[in-house]
Amino acid sequence: MKNLKKILALVLALMMIAALAACGTQGQTNDGDTTVYRTLDEIKESGTINIGVFSDKNPFGYVDENGEYQGYDVYFANRIGEDLGVKVNFVSTEAANRIEYLQTGKVDIILANFTVTPERAEEVDFALPYMNVALGVVSPDSRVIESLDNWDANDEMIVISGTTAETYLIQNYPDIKLQKYDTYANAKNAMENGNGAAWANDNTEVIAFALQNAGYTVGIPSLGSKDTIAPAVSQGNETLLNWLNEEIVALGEENFFHADYEATLVDTYGMEYEDSLVVEGGVTE
Repeated sequence: MKNLKKILALVLALMMIAALAACGTQGQTNDGDTTVYRTLDEIKESGTINIGVFSDKNPFGYVDENGEYQGYDVYFANRIGEDLGVKVNFVSTEAANRIEYLQTGKVDIILANFTVTPERAEEVDFALPYMNVALGVVSPDSRVIESLDNWDANDEMIVISGTTAETYLIQNYPDIKLQKYDTYANAKNAMENGNGAAWANDNTEVIAFALQNAGYTVGIPSLGSKDTIAPAVSQGNETLLNWLNEEIVALGEENFFHADYEATLVDTYGMEYEDSLVVEGGVTE
């Protein structure tokens, strides 16, 4: 019986080692947490790259009526797959699990409106930016919120968990009650149902919401500092990170991200926002 237990334990250990090997390389974040990733060569050998995108954030990442992923981030993701010579497997992600999906090897790259922050850079590696962003606040036309300095204590602000809006409000306006949702769709429904006085999110998203839904105004188009959106990979995945940076620089030479904007965002924002939102070649002003 003892020999049988030893054999079973050995088999189990070998299975665990094989499972980890199948996922890719193991590393550690700056905080000492274990992270799993596939190197550039492993991705090429597999023939598929797993890219995390939103499925409910039109026009950045969403699933259309035919079940196909569309949007600004998806357009970029498809070009990555094309230039790598692999198939793109889109993985639907939410704001709160973007870091987790990278660290557990569920995705190779996150392209989901991921704002670069020092806190996030402690857990993932960001490539060069491809978009500018700030926070914004949208509210009903019947009561437009233009400042947070005189916030009514009885009101609640809608936010999505895991976003920079949530972090910013907790740090700078701790007295504002937050109504937190896991998905963009749920936050949107809450706004439409009058469950909150306003909704704070990336300004690109609240501007899009107001343009697509009558009866709402972005009373605060820019809140806090101006930031950038960038792809993210697991911390320590240098081969994939270096390739991404080279790709973004090369794409900038052909004005790829302006073409991306005109293919996916112009119907929502028009031409007036193009130069202020798009970052070409990873170079910000």
